[in-house]
Amino acid sequence: MLNRVIQQFKLNVLSINEVEDSHSSTVYKCNLDNGEVVFVKIPYTILKCQRELEAYEILKDRVSIPEMLDYWSGDEECPGAFLLSELRGHPLTNKDLPTVAFQVGVLHASMHQIQPPTTLQLTGIKNEFPKWSDFVKRQFYSFAEDVKEVLDESLYRQAIEKFERMKNQLPPSDGPSFIHMDFRPANIIVDEGKVSGLIDFESVRFGSTEIDFTKLYRDFLSFDTSLYRSYQEGYNTIRPIIDLEVVLPFYQFTDAFNSIGWCKRRGIEKNASFLKENLSILKKYL
Repeated sequence: MLNRVIQQFKLNVLSINEVEDSHSSTVYKCNLDNGEVVFVKIPYTILKCQRELEAYEILKDRVSIPEMLDYWSGDEECPGAFLLSELRGHPLTNKDLPTVAFQVGVLHASMHQIQPPTTLQLTGIKNEFPKWSDFVKRQFYSFAEDVKEVLDESLYRQAIEKFERMKNQLPPSDGPSFIHMDFRPANIIVDEGKVSGLIDFESVRFGSTEIDFTKLYRDFLSFDTSLYRSYQEGYNTIRPIIDLEVVLPFYQFTDAFNSIGWCKRRGIEKNASFLKENLSILKKYL
């Protein structure tokens, strides 16, 4: 499939490396014979491809993202593919400074400022905000069928009961906002102390911002209070941040539960470490 995509984009490639930490789509870093570096992305499904395509149109000139150099709509074997420019730098790490965390907050809030467009007809990106509680419940129970095959019966029952209790204690939703749904360090690129941009839009929605802080907190903000504080300060320069202490426990719990289901769908052996990590998080809440 990759060779077919390279032919479609008419690339003269010197070397190709698959990008690690891309959990759903397949991404390749391509060094071209003219010295240029580009990325080829092949989404997992046609729907994810359509979301990404629409996201690039919505976010262009509003949030720092790669430039879409070319797009192929795919065929019966390939759901589609993107040719993207390089965002120079490295994925965000918990060793980056609070000044970087401040910029991440600005970036995140700038994205959350974007509301559903009135002039653009969307087919991939849905506005889930009007029935946000139903969306969260639907996601949870869609993964529950897979989780049931991983957890023992007692733990599974506790998780279901915990979800129902916590869901009823959530504050009013914050939105409608453009939400990334996978806002984690691997998708935030930093270059020499400056955030250069954001990648990976195949899971985006319009919905409540409350779901969008979980992975960033888990993998970055929780490591240092100064990072957490600086991130919030940056976010608040664009829009008021919600009370994360109220919503984070619920979304950390549901994210761990849903991730266990995701591991079952995509292969337990292949995703053993990710499964172990999320089982640990889930048991902490039970």
